[in-house]
Amino acid sequence: MAVNYNKLWKLLIDKNMTKTDLRLKADIGTATLAKLGKNKPVSMDVMLKICAVLSCNIADIIDVISEEGE
Repeated sequence: MAVNYNKLWKLLIDKNMTKTDLRLKADIGTATLAKLGKNKPVSMDVMLKICAVLSCNIADIIDVISEEGE
């Protein structure tokens, strides 16, 4: 399974926030933000912090993609 955070980046644009704004408000590290940028999995704690800052549900910021062969 793979993840895709395109919904998160669109939501940031809609809320007129930068990735740096999100990082500071959600209290997540630069390495975690880099993982998000590369569509790598992050912890549920990080996802919940982001959801709290953006007042949204997890489904609003992430897509889980089934990879071929699974």
